[in-house]
Amino acid sequence: MIHRVVHVTEYLYAERVSTSHHDLHLLPRATPEQTCLGEELEIAPAPATRRERTDDFGNRCTYVEIHEPHNHLRVTSSADVEVAQPAPLPVTSAPWEGVRDVVRAGADAEARAARAFAFSSPYVPASTWAAAREYALPSFAAGTPVVEAARALTARLHADFAYDSRATTIATPVDEVLRLRRGVCQDFAHVQIACLRALGVPARYVSGYLVTRPPPGKPRLVGADASHAWLAVFVPDHGWLPLDPTNDVVPGEQHVTVAWGRDYSDVTPVRGVIMGGGRHDLWVSVDVMPSPGP
Repeated sequence: MIHRVVHVTEYLYAERVSTSHHDLHLLPRATPEQTCLGEELEIAPAPATRRERTDDFGNRCTYVEIHEPHNHLRVTSSADVEVAQPAPLPVTSAPWEGVRDVVRAGADAEARAARAFAFSSPYVPASTWAAAREYALPSFAAGTPVVEAARALTARLHADFAYDSRATTIATPVDEVLRLRRGVCQDFAHVQIACLRALGVPARYVSGYLVTRPPPGKPRLVGADASHAWLAVFVPDHGWLPLDPTNDVVPGEQHVTVAWGRDYSDVTPVRGVIMGGGRHDLWVSVDVMPSPGP
């Protein structure tokens, strides 16, 4: 499937900003299942400096400096992305304890690379792992294949947690989300990552977009889609298995990947440092639609 993604971010500042520096994770990355066919990144006011780079996780990152005084910043990312259906889940996989042990031992290059996603990170600190481990253990009986256990955990999270955009903020810790049993896709991804890392199984955070469908008989609303988040668990000899606990699905043609990292802090779409500005209002619109073609 080919999707067109348009992501608009606007900041309205109460006071004038004299200069600003921003890192942007907005351009989709290439994966075995995903190809970016065309893209455009528009920034207003126009930056004095703009550099493209690849970050430590292989994501595409754009760095900009704006030296023109401004009260309004608008960043628009547009991309046409072709997404193929991924390979089916492996029929067999190593027991989850085996995955833990292989990663701890750094048995090969693949395991050593995965180990970076087995440690504490800013939004998934080790202080939350005790509660996460307790929640995860019913899905991780001794000897359970890691794919079977991770998939069961995804299903439990989907059943036990309610989607509630007013229940949490970006700063709500994992153990609080576990207590509330409410939150948004970012929260659910962080919770499952904490559960897996608490057991020694590497897991990484994935940011992107999800194609949504309107109710039967209702028109599709422009801008009704939103940024989405899910995770991927490391499976030796099979790579990284994506899982979406918000929807209890294995991501496929409806998921567009932008970036991945240890948690949200590594893949924030727009972040930066400004001089001035005072209070600000933020407005974000995301639209994912069938691509009209080249």
